[in-house]
Amino acid sequence: MAHIAVVLAAGKGTRMRSALPKVLHEVAGRPMLAWVLDAVAATGPQRTIVVVGHGGDQVMASLPPGVEACVQEPQGGTGHAVEVALAHVGDGDEDVVVVPGDVPLLREDTLAALAQGGEAAATILTAVLGDPTGYGRVVRGEDGQVKAVVEQTDADAETLAIAEVNVGMYRFRRADLAEALAGIGVDNAQGEKYLTDVVGWLVAHDRPVEAVEADPVETMGVNDHVGLARAGRVRRRWILERWMGDGVAVDDPETTYVDAGVTLAPGVRLHPGVHLKGDTRVEAGAEIGPDSYLEDTVVESGAKIWYSVVRGARVGPDVQVGPYASLRPGTVLARGAKAGTFVEMKNTTVAEGAKVPHLSYLGDAAVGERANVGAGTITCNYDGYDKYRTEIGADAFIGSDTMLVAPVTIGEAAVTGAGSVITRDVAPGALAVERSPQREIPGYAARRAARKATHEAED
Repeated sequence: MAHIAVVLAAGKGTRMRSALPKVLHEVAGRPMLAWVLDAVAATGPQRTIVVVGHGGDQVMASLPPGVEACVQEPQGGTGHAVEVALAHVGDGDEDVVVVPGDVPLLREDTLAALAQGGEAAATILTAVLGDPTGYGRVVRGEDGQVKAVVEQTDADAETLAIAEVNVGMYRFRRADLAEALAGIGVDNAQGEKYLTDVVGWLVAHDRPVEAVEADPVETMGVNDHVGLARAGRVRRRWILERWMGDGVAVDDPETTYVDAGVTLAPGVRLHPGVHLKGDTRVEAGAEIGPDSYLEDTVVESGAKIWYSVVRGARVGPDVQVGPYASLRPGTVLARGAKAGTFVEMKNTTVAEGAKVPHLSYLGDAAVGERANVGAGTITCNYDGYDKYRTEIGADAFIGSDTMLVAPVTIGEAAVTGAGSVITRDVAPGALAVERSPQREIPGYAARRAARKATHEAED
């Protein structure tokens, strides 16, 4: 049966204590709502309508092409939200599938089973919980069909013993839904119209209601940051299990965080403490970690990154990064290059075989093939107003503690003396030294000690 999908995303999410709408909080690198919309899309709806309210502009801005939005104002309960969505859609006879926007663990096949429905007026998604406290209990008849959904506050002892609960996801025949919404009221403590009352109305009017049971994990809604963290842990485990099944070695899944947008090739190894986020891609044979953070970065085959932070960079084949390196956006390391201990780079290219082994900052620079940048080297790329580039030629040797004041070019095979401040271009093959002649003062240590003794005696 053809259907439309209604996603409920108008709630304020007060318990999140955040200015960000609840459904936009991320689970494994994606907003909760995005996970739900993926599951919805897999059911093949004719239209998908997201009902927004609090933070509606932000939620609407996050929606993918083809997904519609309508505004529920004021928020008058889940039943009222569906009424708003149906008014937005207009006339039709499609089934209506209703899903909350805060269930980021919902699997596509589970929702598809709900959407397929049957001949009943409604199908509800249920779960059997070890502790059903707080949920409406699903009461079934001898034929297995749903007789009622009884809220905990209205349940007697026998009903409270039922472990099967309603989890707030439904498939309705549209005509039955419209009739039921018109027939229920707002006679409750909140003065709102609820979809659970629609189920009760249908049963009371001899309209059959069926149920589809789901894994309780999938139905877990997120209401606060505790629930958000719990959902993130489950989703990340699923992601890692999928990658491990594809041939990725993960030393310790409990301490490895891989977001949904990351791509890993068979043969990648992830050590403990690895965080991979955004549009990151790691190719076969690369080794990441321990304790490394990568975001929007490409790592090519055979590269090794450990104890480092890499953002918006490209790390070429057989490159070594770290320990304790920071590669910022625009950094590109070619085959066999090295960014070593306590090295920071920004908007810098390092050509094949070039090395920046330790304790250096290169910003807005290009390092030629096989060049070596000594410890303590800094490109002085900012004059307080503008940024300037530094060019280091192939086979150049930059002495330790060299300050390269941009704009400046160091020619091929040129050398800079340790401790130099280079402010002018250096010709290919030349040596550039910029430092004062060394002076030696005989007897200085003894005179210094005598002065100190005199001062102490005077004090």
